[in-house]
Amino acid sequence: MTNSDMLPKFLQIHFLAAWPGALLNRDDAGLAKQLPFGNATRTRISSQCLKRHWRTADDQHAIDKLAKAHGADGVRSKFAIEQRVTDGLRQTHPKKDLVDAIELAILKTIYGDRAKLYDGTSASVRERQALLLGPAELAYLKSQAERFASETDDPKEAKTLVETWAKERDQKGNLKQLREQNALASSLEAALFGRMVTSDARANRDAAIHVAHAFTVHQEQSELDYFTVVDDLRQEESDAGAAGVFDTQLTSGLYYGYVVVDVPLLVSNLTGCARSDWAGDHDRDLAAQVIEHLVYLIAEVTPGAKKGSTAPYSRAELVLIEAGDRQPRTLANAFRDAVPLVEKNSNASLGMRTAGKMADWLAALDKMYETGEERHQAAMPDLVLDGVPNHSLRELADWAGHVVRTATL
Repeated sequence: MTNSDMLPKFLQIHFLAAWPGALLNRDDAGLAKQLPFGNATRTRISSQCLKRHWRTADDQHAIDKLAKAHGADGVRSKFAIEQRVTDGLRQTHPKKDLVDAIELAILKTIYGDRAKLYDGTSASVRERQALLLGPAELAYLKSQAERFASETDDPKEAKTLVETWAKERDQKGNLKQLREQNALASSLEAALFGRMVTSDARANRDAAIHVAHAFTVHQEQSELDYFTVVDDLRQEESDAGAAGVFDTQLTSGLYYGYVVVDVPLLVSNLTGCARSDWAGDHDRDLAAQVIEHLVYLIAEVTPGAKKGSTAPYSRAELVLIEAGDRQPRTLANAFRDAVPLVEKNSNASLGMRTAGKMADWLAALDKMYETGEERHQAAMPDLVLDGVPNHSLRELADWAGHVVRTATL
């Protein structure tokens, strides 16, 4: 399906991926996360888990490699001020109480009056959020800290200097001002997945990439794995040598995942252009590279806990990408009625039946809404969707990047 008049405002990425005998994402009790949906409870992988693994993947398509190449590799931490802003002062300045005063005043500027100096306890940082700051922002805050230290030796006066700096009209929303001067000031990660700064709403970034929780298309399949730890030095006849008896939950499943890229917002976040002008005369090469890398990461990077005992490595068996100019819509509802694990009088595999339900749901949506998305896929033989061009993953990623690079108003 093609539509030459369509301006591809959204890219929708759907994937099917299977993992056997794994514990991919745990809840606070150490059990696999679940999702009640339709007529069955499913195993779930949270969007936070998926995004973190895609963000931190260490391979040739890593997001941080793109970020470093553009000087936009961010730091997400509760300790960014101590370790990246005032650390140099603390190493070189003779007056510890002055550095403490500057550090605390900056912390209160960012986190509010309840902020405290870190004293080695978790209680002292409980009120902080893990801020995502870019290199330009960190360098700016560091330069201000050094300026305060150069202007006074009095801790009380230093505190007043920071407070005055924070209140000055031309300094309010200083992180926002940096963003306006440098589109990637708050890091590539913030441009893609968003950022919230509670102390300065103007410094927030809306996420251009939206990630749904992945879930099994069928009812949950789980098993309680019972195992022992054997003591090598305790092998008496009356004792089997067990140093501990444990159990853990393992699950297997075929997961549906869904990702939406807001292309105008992505280009705007990366270039600083107006969202409405995203398809104008702007350099969209970085945006296209982000899309290409994301396609590889979604297909190839495994989210997973207990790697040493389950080796939970797999790759997507179907990646479907849609380019369109209408509001996105998930295909999750194709699986609102869980796909039967075994279907009577059918030799079709679970993957084939799942792909069939997806294709049927797409056809029904097309007939009802006529939204005209252009589609391409990379799929294993059992999961190929009829009527959709099938490619290698490289060709699919190249097509998605081309869509972003060549769009015109």
